[in-house]
Amino acid sequence: MTTRVVAWSTGNVGKHAIAGIANRPDYELVGLWVSNPDKVGKDAGRLANLDRDLGVLATNDVEEIIALKPDCVVHTAMSDDRLFEALADLERLLRAGINVVSAGPVFLQYPSGPALGMSDGVRQAALDGGVSLHVNGIDPGFANDWLPLSLTSISERIDQVRCVELLNYNTYNQRMIVFDVMGFGKPMDDIPMLLQPGILTMAWGSVVHQIAAGLGVELDEVEEFYERVPATETFDIDCGTIEAGMVAGLHFEVRGMIGGKAVIVLEHVTRVHDDIAPHWPQPAGLGCYRVEIKGEPNYTLDLQLLGTDGDHNTAGLKATAMRLVNSIPAVVAAEPGLVSALDLPLVTGRGLIAT
Repeated sequence: MTTRVVAWSTGNVGKHAIAGIANRPDYELVGLWVSNPDKVGKDAGRLANLDRDLGVLATNDVEEIIALKPDCVVHTAMSDDRLFEALADLERLLRAGINVVSAGPVFLQYPSGPALGMSDGVRQAALDGGVSLHVNGIDPGFANDWLPLSLTSISERIDQVRCVELLNYNTYNQRMIVFDVMGFGKPMDDIPMLLQPGILTMAWGSVVHQIAAGLGVELDEVEEFYERVPATETFDIDCGTIEAGMVAGLHFEVRGMIGGKAVIVLEHVTRVHDDIAPHWPQPAGLGCYRVEIKGEPNYTLDLQLLGTDGDHNTAGLKATAMRLVNSIPAVVAAEPGLVSALDLPLVTGRGLIAT
């Protein structure tokens, strides 16, 4: 049985989602929504930088998408700078009876704390429409839900679970995220959106709470920590210029606390040049997601990223897209509502081996 799928956006993640949908023989790409009017009427294959037409033309008419009655929408539109608009889009699709897998808003991966109330609208819309919403990707997502939880299955005792992103963002060509949200290239005394009080917990608190739920414990509280370092010289990255003295390295942690101890930790070590902060943790390969479990025994697992184009950031974007695309059958079959990784069966690359 073929699953009818709509792609929603053609940005850094969206173009990979289109390629992934087109690559699965059990999916049919039936529609494409775009926000840019200049893309309307263009073929999805060309917008995704594929070498062929897919026979699906882009539209910016939401009602046209809803009229297609797809089984699922792969929603990859940017939500960091338009949070409430993104939530409204998701609610509209869900209430129309369309399942959705989405890369954001990221707190919907496993809403908790302050984010719990913000999930009420999409949760109710999914129930009203009799469909499911699953928000995931690589981080928040696979690198800090099933990857660490699977590793804990070979533990005798667990003292701490630590999930780390170790990446250089120099080739991540999304200026709004790198400069405005994360604060790279800005003065050291400028506090960007990401580091405003509570925002780290809003975005990644879901991670530590979900791991806690998977391990059957409750957290006492969640703490935030961050530090930054400046560039020692001026250099260019794909989305702009980092001037000497401006922010060039960011290290933060979201710590799930039990009994005064950090038991579950989400950590990011982000540079825009390999030479920045050599005393901070270093990646395996060009970039990686690392899981460290302290206890009996101790484990360290590095998931190295590398696209066929030689870029680790390409692999990260593709991982986010494919985690969504490959989860579609499980999400379509799930009970209505907002579903997390803990609610779904094991998602695999079923059907992806060429025969």
